[in-house]
Amino acid sequence: MGFSDPQTVTVNAVAQTLARTANLDAGSVFTTADGNYRLTVSHQTTGKRVRHLVRIDNRKIAADPLLGSVNIEYSMSVQLVIDVPKIGYTVAEAKLVADGILAYLTASSGANVTKVLGGEI
Repeated sequence: MGFSDPQTVTVNAVAQTLARTANLDAGSVFTTADGNYRLTVSHQTTGKRVRHLVRIDNRKIAADPLLGSVNIEYSMSVQLVIDVPKIGYTVAEAKLVADGILAYLTASSGANVTKVLGGEI
């Protein structure tokens, strides 16, 4: 069973609608019409482990800081990898751990994400 088409990701209070643009052997790619957002959901099995990946890529055009009259493309990505053994954890147990890290990062209006992006250790 796959994710429904389209998917929606909200960035800065703006809903981005991403249509399925690729079906992979073990995943899917969803992209906005303008190509500025791409969502990848995939699964990789290696040995005794399974890695589940959710990744969003963003691109934008902005001024070159050295040549203010020239615009260039910038890009970034955010990834969540859930790495579990094939046996030993139920889906529900793994979800609880994933929920924990997401809650940690988003608590207090994303204070810990801000700290990470600021380089704190």
